[in-house]
Amino acid sequence: MDKIVLKAVKRDVTGKQVKALRRAGQLPAVIYGRHVEPISISLDSHSTGLAFSKLTSSTLVTIDVEGVEYAALVREKQRDYIKGVLTHIDFLALDLTEKIRTKVRLTFTGVSSAVKNYSAVLVRRMDAFEVECLPADLPERIVVDISSLQEIGNNIRVCDIPLPENVLVLGEADDIVIIATLAKEETAEEGAAAEGAPGLSVERGKKDEEK
Repeated sequence: MDKIVLKAVKRDVTGKQVKALRRAGQLPAVIYGRHVEPISISLDSHSTGLAFSKLTSSTLVTIDVEGVEYAALVREKQRDYIKGVLTHIDFLALDLTEKIRTKVRLTFTGVSSAVKNYSAVLVRRMDAFEVECLPADLPERIVVDISSLQEIGNNIRVCDIPLPENVLVLGEADDIVIIATLAKEETAEEGAAAEGAPGLSVERGKKDEEK
């Protein structure tokens, strides 16, 4: 993917005054990191929204703040779900020479013969890998080919999935990522998971103090 650059300017407006900033088509954000003091910034809402439609949670972006560039990951985004627009973004600035640990989403592709021929149900036990690598080596997604799932009981483990060069998956190599099972087995597994597992949220949410 081509380098994604977001233009930004420093902002002094905070608190309730940020509403006026948003009405003017600006998106408030903050950059912070291990080697960076927090910087309050604003971006163009429209162009940033278009850029975000192409990003994954592990896409490296470059933020140009008045000529100074910061390589960063999106760490949190707040959204007005009624209007369908972003309202605030937290960016984590990275040192390109230091390895990072973060999650990379899994993308499942291919056709499973177990589903096609035996009416199997595919149960995903993982939706992302936690990885360690240099920022420049961070993949936007990891592709899982399900065509090897040919019969009931077949599974794909962490160690079965090819990874980009210089990317290390943290966790157990034998952990199951996805398995082909019977419908009744899948229902039982879901029921057991529902009893002990808390609900998951796609986006982290915290109270927006600048609304």
